[in-house]
Amino acid sequence: MSRQHPVGEADASIHHWYNPDTNPVNIAEGDGISVWDTDGNEYLDFCSQLYCTNLGHSNEAVIEAMDEQARNIPYVSSAKRTPSRDTLANQLAQIAPSNLSHTFFSISGSEANEIAVQLAREHQDAPTVLTRWRSYHGGTYGAGALTGDPETRATIERHAATSGAAKFLPPIPKAFDTDDPEELARKAADHLEFVIRNEDPDSIAAILMEPVAGTSGAFPAPPGYFDRVRDLCDEYDILLIADEVITGFGRCGDWFGIQTEDVDPDMITFAKGVTSAYAPLAGVIVTPELASFVRSNGFDIGQTFGGHPVGCAAGSAAIDEYSDGVIENVSELEATLRSGLQELATNHEVVTDVRGRGFLWGVEFADPSTGEAFHDPRVDDGENPVSDVIRESRDRGVLFGGGRPGFQIIISPPLIANEAELEQAVTTLDESIATVFEDR
Repeated sequence: MSRQHPVGEADASIHHWYNPDTNPVNIAEGDGISVWDTDGNEYLDFCSQLYCTNLGHSNEAVIEAMDEQARNIPYVSSAKRTPSRDTLANQLAQIAPSNLSHTFFSISGSEANEIAVQLAREHQDAPTVLTRWRSYHGGTYGAGALTGDPETRATIERHAATSGAAKFLPPIPKAFDTDDPEELARKAADHLEFVIRNEDPDSIAAILMEPVAGTSGAFPAPPGYFDRVRDLCDEYDILLIADEVITGFGRCGDWFGIQTEDVDPDMITFAKGVTSAYAPLAGVIVTPELASFVRSNGFDIGQTFGGHPVGCAAGSAAIDEYSDGVIENVSELEATLRSGLQELATNHEVVTDVRGRGFLWGVEFADPSTGEAFHDPRVDDGENPVSDVIRESRDRGVLFGGGRPGFQIIISPPLIANEAELEQAVTTLDESIATVFEDR
């Protein structure tokens, strides 16, 4: 007797972040910064899918490197050495902050953050890691515990206890009731020191932070904040881990986002852009001291596909491509993207904040009469007009991402986008905002 499947062939895949009320676009092809769906509709990809296709969708150098590696040998155990892995590790040591030297490879950003935390706890012999409210560090049980986004934590913790992470407030104006950057940096750092002292400094292994927040709003820290964080880590013997899963590999205008703060972390976690998402790859770059600790004591943790040779070959080729004017493109065109997005706040009262760095920006919406979000999915039911703006933009041919919480839109185009493409996307967003909010 033949089995009767309850769904058609096209419905057999369950996509991530599944929501029965949404109908995601079905993408079949890509070229440059554009993608096409199965109906032949073209879209400018201004979310870089998941903030990761930094080189666009058709970089031949990366594709050829993957093909060559697969023909040489497609897989080597992560417990062994192989040339593509060694080559990429050496390249990462060259582009990372000067105090970082060795890489432990992984598969995804979630797993890279878990490895960094495990290493920090072992090295420091301390259980606690501090992360920010509204942060996102991954969706596995361990990384979910680190994540400060309430929606993610609620999903993860519904049927599993997570522990070992404490939270502190991010350096955003609403958290500290000030728009003055100097006062904000001071108040936010003082708050962090209070949390450190309240938790007991000896119990804290590390502080894990994104240099520029990713899906939680693309907000950069005020000037001087990270200098103070570095000082606090040194004073209380705490490791500083920069989560560069989104901000790494040029998105903020330098190789890593933390380099735009001129602060040296003790570890960098990376994923996404290391291969421009052409293959899954992630890892942790550490100091010589931490590398020596592992070499002396061992680290009996591994993953079958950590540092996959094809992924490492893609990463090496991607780094070469980034070096060939791509990161400079972000630096040169940041002002174009910034000014265009800031003009949205001038054109629309409902746009209450625009912030970001490089090619990572957030646009926040609120009711101008109250200053409160039209819809906060953490506490409100019903329709979200910000989601309507994203859908309207999609219908007009541009893909944007939603932030966490959902009263904001994240703009993160591939790093190869040119000035005309940036202006086209911002114009589309401008028109979409007008369409959605003109009757409100």
